[in-house]
Amino acid sequence: MPEFAAAGIEGRRALVTGGASGIGAACVRSLAASGAHVVVADVDADGAAALAAEVGGSSWGVDLLEVAELETLTLDVDILVNNAGIQRVSPLEEFDPAAFRSILTLMLEAPFLLVRAALPHMYENGFGRIINVSSVHGLRASPFKAAYVAAKHGLEGLSKVAALEGGPHGVTSNCVNPGYVRTPLVERQIADQAEAHGIPEDEVLATVMLAESAIKRLVEPEEVGALVAWLASPHSAMVTGASYTMDGGWSAR
Repeated sequence: MPEFAAAGIEGRRALVTGGASGIGAACVRSLAASGAHVVVADVDADGAAALAAEVGGSSWGVDLLEVAELETLTLDVDILVNNAGIQRVSPLEEFDPAAFRSILTLMLEAPFLLVRAALPHMYENGFGRIINVSSVHGLRASPFKAAYVAAKHGLEGLSKVAALEGGPHGVTSNCVNPGYVRTPLVERQIADQAEAHGIPEDEVLATVMLAESAIKRLVEPEEVGALVAWLASPHSAMVTGASYTMDGGWSAR
């Protein structure tokens, strides 16, 4: 798939969390192709550094679960992409409380703290783009994903509050809501879903993951990256508080 480049963000500074692989890496490449200097933030410091070198950006090795260290953070970025995430598939009555807390910490509390850290710079400069990589699960629920669904629903609300507060200052805030994307995270889920549903792994895509989609394929990371690059551009200045589904029709039901 060809790289997408959105004009108008040359010289802007972007931060992408979970940027070393998967959706995050696709966002990094799209934003860099559009002219932004991209900071690749990831717990995989080596992976982040390698991708930053590839795109001419910089890297930040960080464990976003260490939220106390984010409370005094200042971010001089114009574009913030909250993408880092993990998954746990388990029935509610068996869901590990520690895993539940970790998922909410990484996927809701950390984005809140990063937005909080970035807004003063954005307000001062009269420009900002907050792009939250949510999910169809920010709009719809699925069995066995209590923490992930709860975190993504919370992220949707946080994004809308940032849109309302940021609007007068030239700052927009939106969510991107893909269905299942072709990433290592999704590939690892196949075995977990097979066990949770009691079906063979080769049936998971058709009968579980893509059962509600009109288009029966996985989303490509580059498709998400292209949408993120557009939301970062000046062309999206009147788009805020929105949730952009890219789920093959899943949420149309």
